[in-house]
Formats: sequence, C-alpha cells, structure tokens
Amino acid sequence: MQPNQMKRRLSDYLVISLKGLAMGAADAVPGVSGGTIAFISGIYEELISTISNIKPPLFKTLFKEGLKPFWKALNGNFLLALVSGIIVSFVSFMKLAKYLLENHPVLIWSFFFGLIIASIYFVGKQITKWSVGTIIALILGAAIAFFISTLPSMENSGSNYFLFIAGSIAICAMILPGISGSFILIILGAYKMLSDAIHDIDIKKLIIFSLGALVGLLSFSHLLKWLFKNYHNITLAILTGFIFGSLKKVWPWKKTLSWFTNSKGEKMPLIQDSISPFNFNGDNQLVFAIILMVLGFATIFVLEKIGSKNE
Repeated sequence: MQPNQMKRRLSDYLVISLKGLAMGAADAVPGVSGGTIAFISGIYEELISTISNIKPPLFKTLFKEGLKPFWKALNGNFLLALVSGIIVSFVSFMKLAKYLLENHPVLIWSFFFGLIIASIYFVGKQITKWSVGTIIALILGAAIAFFISTLPSMENSGSNYFLFIAGSIAICAMILPGISGSFILIILGAYKMLSDAIHDIDIKKLIIFSLGALVGLLSFSHLLKWLFKNYHNITLAILTGFIFGSLKKVWPWKKTLSWFTNSKGEKMPLIQDSISPFNFNGDNQLVFAIILMVLGFATIFVLEKIGSKNE
C-alpha cells in the first residue's frame, strides 16, 4: 500500500532522491544490487507496488480526469524523486566504478562486501515466521545467486535487438536484492556496450536499452507484487538467500584464472576465483579493506535507520 502522498514534505522527497542516488551507485557496480539498497532503506515494496500499478486503467485516468489525478494515482512525486536520483547516480558513478574496479578493486569490493553482510541481517530479520519452506527458499535463493556469480562473461552480438533484451533482463536483476543488474550485463556481454554508449552519449542505444528495461520492469514488478502479497515470508527468504549467495562475487581478493579480449581489443577477466588476502598477488591493502568493510556495514545501518523513520 502506498503512503498518503499529501503527508510527504519536500524534505521527504529529498531523502527519497538520496536513496535513489544510493541505488544508482550500487547498480553501477557489478556484483551489487540497487534492490538491496531499496529494501534496506524502506522503499522496496512501495517501489514494486508503484511500478506494477502502471497499466492501461491508469492512463484512462489521465484522459478522463486530467493530469493531476493521474499523477497522484501514479505516485508520481515518489517515482520522479527516486528515478532522478537513480539516473544521475548510475550515469555518473558508472564511470567512477569502472575506474575504481580497474585501479582499486580490493578497496571498492571491500566496501560493498561490508554493505552486503549487513544487508543479509536486515532483510532476513523481516521474515516474521521461519518454517521448513522458508529455510528451503533461503537455501534455494543462495544457490541460485551463487551459481549466477560463477558464470563467465559472454561476447555479445552488438545488435539493437540484443541490447533491448539485455535491458529487459538486467532491470529485473536490478530490482532484486542480491542479484546485480550490472553483473547480469557482464554475463550477457552488454556491460561494456552500455558503458560505451553512456560515455559516447549514444542516444539511439540508450533509448533502445531504456525501452527494454521499461518492458522488463513493468512485467516483472507484477510478479514481485503478487509474491509479496501471497508468499511474503517465502519471498523474503529467497531474497535473503540471493544476497547471501552474492557474497562470492564481491569478495575483495580474487585471482584471475582466464581472460578474454572484447570487440575493442581490451583484455578483461573471464573467470575469477576468491582467495585469501594472504595469498593475494600484490598489495592486499588489508587494513584499508577492513576499514571500508566496516564503513559499508555502517552505511546499511544508516540507510535502515532513515528507512524506519520514513515508514
């Protein structure tokens, strides 16, 4: 159920935009999910409910009653505040994330490792009743996420149709806690293609990707809304498992087992294995890594506190 929009002040929408900024930054990093941030910050179910309400009857309101009733039924202020933050952060942070992943991988992964550890606790504690079903769902979710994290990257066809499909699949992952949309793009071989499109401001490719994302988002949100309504604890258990299973992907110390060369002649990791920091080839930056893990852990506590205050 969406909150009464009349009760929200400008400061409330600024907080929602900040949550959008955090979601966009998380989604820009392969291995981290913006859906996790949405869940922890207390806006996840409102987001899913709002998106799933975008259907033909809503547009009848626009034509019969006008823009103001349509905007209210859309929960437009919430969407505008959140999506603005996500877009600004995703586009700007994707460039920064690329630089950090190439030059300071241990440090950026350490921060997000701490963030995800805290997320497991905060999502899991919302399960009101544990049963055999929820435990199985937790294990299943963890196994699926772990399996996805082991998949190697693929080459892409470079076609517009492929970019549309990649957008529709990746957006589903982006709104699932624990499943990284950016990592799905890497698996599909579309991450570099989208990154180049953003860097080169390729409007055509960005529109095609966005249309695919819109179709995927509108379709998948209905399923999520139904699952939360009918199988709330089971759904939460699966999502907690997703987050737990994603830990392998964000472990800071990795060893690259094989490489591949993309269409632009750039050498990129194909298969990586998690290793002990003491077996890491090079400076393991252990002290700074631990500090950043703690900061990542603390960030979730802050987001959860903000989320609980605004419920």
